This record gives sequence, C-alpha cells and structure tokens, in this order.
Amino acid sequence: QVQLVESGGGLVQPGGSLRLSCEHRGSIFDMYVMGWYRQAPGNQREMVATFTGGGRRDYVDSVKGRFTIFRDNHLKTVSLQMNSLKPEDTAVYYCYGNENGVDYWGKGTLVTVSS
Repeated sequence: QVQLVESGGGLVQPGGSLRLSCEHRGSIFDMYVMGWYRQAPGNQREMVATFTGGGRRDYVDSVKGRFTIFRDNHLKTVSLQMNSLKPEDTAVYYCYGNENGVDYWGKGTLVTVSS
C-alpha cells in the first residue's frame, strides 16, 4: 500500500524557518513527480512546490526565493525548506506524489506562522 508520510510541521514566528519532510512508503517504484500543496482555512488547495523525475522544480510565485524543495530518490523522500516564513504561509501542508498516473496524498501537517 502506497503511503506518503509527512513530518516537520509546527508553530514558528514570522521570519522563522521550518523544514517539512515526506517519505514515500510501500512501493518499489519511484514517483515521477513529488511535491507539496497547502490549504489555508477558507481557501482552495494550492501547489506550493513540485520536483519532477526529470529534475524540474516549480514553485508558486508567493514562495519563490523563500522555499526550496529537495528530493532524494534513494531514500524516497521529498523535503521543503521554508525560510522567511510569513503569517500568510499558515496552512495545512500536504505531500503529493504521482506514480503510474495515480495521485497520492499525505494526511497533512499543520504549519502555523504567528507571533
């Protein structure tokens, strides 16, 4: 059974940093694309950052220059380093992956940016 298991959320002050990690379990295959989405209360889920198997990284404009996505295919993990966090980054962050045309989601981890 394929699972995406997130870790690393929490409470941080504005300007602070957090690192989210996600482990891909239960499959011998590599996911073509892995990444992170987020959903704030009252908002739709939005793409934050993705990393394809070909090495392409994409970011939503609002996090460019502040967030960096990393991927380790050997360990089957994807991580999101978040710096210079803002209150508007507060959301539940979901790990995402696509394997053989099927989308998979983690359960989500809450990131709260507040003083």
